Amino acid sequence: MKKILVTGSTGQIGSELTPALRKAYGQENVVAAGHRREPESELRKSGPYGILDVRDALELQHIVTDYRIDTIFHLASILSARAEENPHLAWEINMGGLKNVLETARRCGCAVFFPSSIAVFGPGTPRENAPQTTIQRPGTLYGITKLAGELLCDYYFRRFGVDTRGLRFPGLISSRTRPGGGTTDYAVEIFHAALTEGRYRCYLASDTRLDMMYMPDALRAVVTLMETDGGRLFHRNAYNLSAMNFTPAELVEKIRSFLPGFSISYEIDPLRQAIADSWPRRMDDRAARTEWSWEPRYDLDATVSDMMETLAVKLGKGGENGHGAR
Repeated sequence: MKKILVTGSTGQIGSELTPALRKAYGQENVVAAGHRREPESELRKSGPYGILDVRDALELQHIVTDYRIDTIFHLASILSARAEENPHLAWEINMGGLKNVLETARRCGCAVFFPSSIAVFGPGTPRENAPQTTIQRPGTLYGITKLAGELLCDYYFRRFGVDTRGLRFPGLISSRTRPGGGTTDYAVEIFHAALTEGRYRCYLASDTRLDMMYMPDALRAVVTLMETDGGRLFHRNAYNLSAMNFTPAELVEKIRSFLPGFSISYEIDPLRQAIADSWPRRMDDRAARTEWSWEPRYDLDATVSDMMETLAVKLGKGGENGHGAR
């Protein structure tokens, strides 16, 4: 990777992956692209930034050509819950944008990273240790676009030789960016609520068990996969990935070790609960561990500790123990 383009650079993953890539490959070698005219100052000041609607194939082609891009991290997407609110727009962005990226990569000889999701699975998928290759019948528009995206990336690799690679992310937890319309957003919102209000109203049932991952592990997985010798990769699009597994109730107990007075109530959102219930409780990520040596560094204890410490400072809520405890 010498010249990199990150689409969706202002989103949950992009806003953290872009600085990480700039640090690793050089600020001027990583072009951030997003739909916001005024992104956060750090993103604009630390390297080149361009306004891009991924549905605009011509503008995408211009950016890739002008900057001599050789690798595209295609992160622009509308997430699960928000996609259900506007499925037509989600299809245009999630599928139309990917098609434009793959066509541009084919013409310009670029490698492509495409993030998939646990959402590609459905009620027919085994709930425990969902295999790398299994039944995939997603019931959400987001899941459908991600599954179609996996297959389209496979097609461009087999048919045109485009070096496409991807990961099936679980829910992502970040101390830097707020969630953007996903089903697992509670796992980020709960920390902010704990530190600012001391209570949280959860839209998923207390025993809803799902795979999760802390953002530093997610970023490391992306870079590791893209740097791996392609000859080692069998599945490519896309690898099951996981780091930890918990329910809202279990997360609450970990937070209470820092904030004993933290309280939670449950007001179930039928839409997001139905989406979560259609996903596996656990994914089997042995293919990633075998083919490119994936190994997470953050378990639930390490994630909660780092989130509480980092957010307490960020939100100005540090108490005597540095974690905002009252």
